[in-house]
Amino acid sequence: MAGSRNGGWWQTKRRALVVAVALTLAPALALAQATLDDRILDIREQSRFVPDKALAQLLKLQPELAAAPSNTRAEFLSQMSAARMRLGQNDIAMETAEQVISFGKSLHDNAIVAKGMLAKAYVLSAQADVETAHRIAFDAEKLALATTDTALKVQATITAGQSYAEQGNFPAALVKLQHAVDMARPPTGDAISLVAALNALATLHVQMKEYESASETLDELLAETEKLKSPGRMSMAKNTEYALSIDSGQPKRALRALLQSLDLERKMGAERMVGITLVNLADSYLKEHDYARAAQYAQDALRSTEQTKDKSAEATARINLGQAYLGMGRLAEGKKHYEAGMTRYEQENNRPDLQAALREYGEALERAGDLAGAVSAYHRERAISNELFEKRRQQAMLELQEKYETEKKQRQIELLSRENQVKGTEIDNRRLQQRVWWLLALVFALAAAVVGLLYRKVRHTNAQLEVKNLELKAQSTLDPLTSLYNRRHFQEFMRGLNMQEKRSDDIVGALFLLDVDHFKHINDNYGHAAGDAVLKMIAENLRIALRETDMIVRWGGEEFLAFLPAIPRHGVDEVARRILTGISSQSLKYQEHQISVNVSVGFSPFPLVPGGEPLPWERAVNLVDMALYLAKAHGRNRAYGVRGFSNFHLTSMEVIEQDLERAWRGGFVDLSVVLGGDPGTHPTTPTEHTNVVSIKQATQKH
Repeated sequence: MAGSRNGGWWQTKRRALVVAVALTLAPALALAQATLDDRILDIREQSRFVPDKALAQLLKLQPELAAAPSNTRAEFLSQMSAARMRLGQNDIAMETAEQVISFGKSLHDNAIVAKGMLAKAYVLSAQADVETAHRIAFDAEKLALATTDTALKVQATITAGQSYAEQGNFPAALVKLQHAVDMARPPTGDAISLVAALNALATLHVQMKEYESASETLDELLAETEKLKSPGRMSMAKNTEYALSIDSGQPKRALRALLQSLDLERKMGAERMVGITLVNLADSYLKEHDYARAAQYAQDALRSTEQTKDKSAEATARINLGQAYLGMGRLAEGKKHYEAGMTRYEQENNRPDLQAALREYGEALERAGDLAGAVSAYHRERAISNELFEKRRQQAMLELQEKYETEKKQRQIELLSRENQVKGTEIDNRRLQQRVWWLLALVFALAAAVVGLLYRKVRHTNAQLEVKNLELKAQSTLDPLTSLYNRRHFQEFMRGLNMQEKRSDDIVGALFLLDVDHFKHINDNYGHAAGDAVLKMIAENLRIALRETDMIVRWGGEEFLAFLPAIPRHGVDEVARRILTGISSQSLKYQEHQISVNVSVGFSPFPLVPGGEPLPWERAVNLVDMALYLAKAHGRNRAYGVRGFSNFHLTSMEVIEQDLERAWRGGFVDLSVVLGGDPGTHPTTPTEHTNVVSIKQATQKH
């Protein structure tokens, strides 16, 4: 994507779709000597690159299908669906996919049903109904894995892995794609299956920023593709090489791979692939800040993708063109194209890619001077970030709870089994009592010993259960990386907080929300392990800067929240200053690098009381979040604080929450700003690099 700091995230999605919808799983023979099955498979490979020619050849084969076996007819219909879809004829493609499913059900053939379901999933994805496409792809994989068709199993497993990747569930995607590679290797697999699986796996490693693993997989992919002597397959491999190169900071290698790919595609007449490569070329020049050339390639890509009706690639071309226009100062045109491109990602419900696009959008608008637009984009990106963070947290909790419930049920089964054994022993004892009275005392002694043993076992089991409950409680309230409280614990605490408690006017609570500046640069330049180390360092600095009675929370991603229950009103700005200097004055030694960071902060006393009524804590946090984004938009490494409200009878909280900066400029909100020091400095006194400025005085100076 144009201007993407994580490099080429959109290309991975595009390639995932291309591989999923056009996977070829058997080698082709010469047409003159080939059977009908072999000719269909040969056309299947051709369909990936020149679908119009492939469709014409399929139509010529149609008369031969009358006497063909059921599997041959099913494969023919699947390829008709794929060719129609690649030509933008989605309605006909969907009807054909449904025919395959019905045909398979009439024969009770799960392999044919799975093949039709995969074809249907690909068409749904092309129509932007991604949620339904994912569901059907997962169901198709279950059917396919129960068959003996190795090529179909590889195809379905790749599609399931790519579906997980589009949902942002990278661990599940990695398991699926590694399994697909293993199945595709000789002696059970075939060469084209292996190339398709390696291509998908390399793409996923790039998405996950695992560049070393991606490079190893790419080397094998290029070697295996060279054996096929297929220009189309080599072009796809070169596109994957581009994604890895641009993401890992190798722009020259990336440009060389793109130009090689474009030459192969034009020789084949593969217009669909040409459009995607033109999009990548525009992205490459955007990273060099050559906006004029980027705009030229983006316009060429737009014309090509509109011709081939490739909606996903067209959306990315529009985003690239919008970013080029923003870089050239043509704001209105740039915003129009950028928003049009993001609409497609919203239709596809592709949250990870939409989040990355919004982050880049905000940065581009900020560089172009549209601060209000940048703040709006950051808010949209933050909402998606919080949504994904919460989804991952809930998924982890569900997995932990499921594991706990399984262990609990197993313990219950063991206890019931022991109880049954005891009951059986008692019955035997009664029979023995009737038969042999003189053994009565011995039998009761043995029974007592068994009961005592069981009692000790039960006590031990209950003790283990208590330990597990305590572990579960701790995991549900603490963030595993930083050992700070998590968002859920803070929300429960605030719900139980008594806001009616009386206190003096000079003593207030306070909320501080902070976000790490340019955190993504740290992940891109040093890796995610360095990013985790930075988050741990910030958590430790917050523990030092604040008191033990203050609540410090990992709010989500690179955001932290602090709630101070009691503090002098005049000391709120001082705490903000202490947070800024405490973090910026420290640096982290990671491997051979020295990493310094800044944060931006939004804060306010708590509770906030506009018009005599205290704000609910949720709205107070939202207002502090808006102040944080003002700090981001006005230069970062600073803190913006909401001190109070003025002339509230002339406005309302709804108006203030719509645009905090406008409310401040209108005289309805009193803000203060605390300026932070330079990263990596170690000031001798706090005032050398941090100043607290009344926001009203600051505006008068300007």
